[in-house]
Amino acid sequence: MPSAAEVKPARERILDAAAAVMRERGVANTTTKAIAAAAGYSEAMLYKHFTDKQELFLLVLTERLPALRLALATVGTGELGANLTTIVEQLMSYFAELFPMSVSIFSAPDLLVQHREGIARHGAWGPSGPIRVLAGYLDEERAGGRIRPDADTVAVAQLLVGIAFHQGFLAAFEGNSTVSDAPALASAAVATVLPALT
Repeated sequence: MPSAAEVKPARERILDAAAAVMRERGVANTTTKAIAAAAGYSEAMLYKHFTDKQELFLLVLTERLPALRLALATVGTGELGANLTTIVEQLMSYFAELFPMSVSIFSAPDLLVQHREGIARHGAWGPSGPIRVLAGYLDEERAGGRIRPDADTVAVAQLLVGIAFHQGFLAAFEGNSTVSDAPALASAAVATVLPALT
């Protein structure tokens, strides 16, 4: 019999199940009933912890996928290029895992509207989140004097996130959950935009 420490709380089991079912079926084809069943609970138990499928999806994104762990915590520390390279690598991993889950949302206009409204209802940024986080990090570095005052931090964030997004898409298209040679790709991308910052 497993010890109390080995048994996950209901919330964690439901999130684990949501991540697994969304990876397998995509968000559009995932139901709260399927998530509850995969977690070994009733739908009523799921709704004691979560309000709807959009909230579950957002929590899977923030708690079960690779995250931007560097960001503002490293402002003023380390080497700027190395920090940005780590962020771009993390974004590549994030997008490579996100695509199989989220692409089905775009299969029908009404489904996309429903999802977009659900994301807004939960106060989330949606797809603009990574750009905002990275631009925020760059702004903090600029305030600390490590980036030129006239640097366009939003444009650089868009470029780096766009590169990571595309590499994640290519990995998912090939059926991979990770980006091959991510460190080299991220390093090359950062080396290209670094002169615009420094």
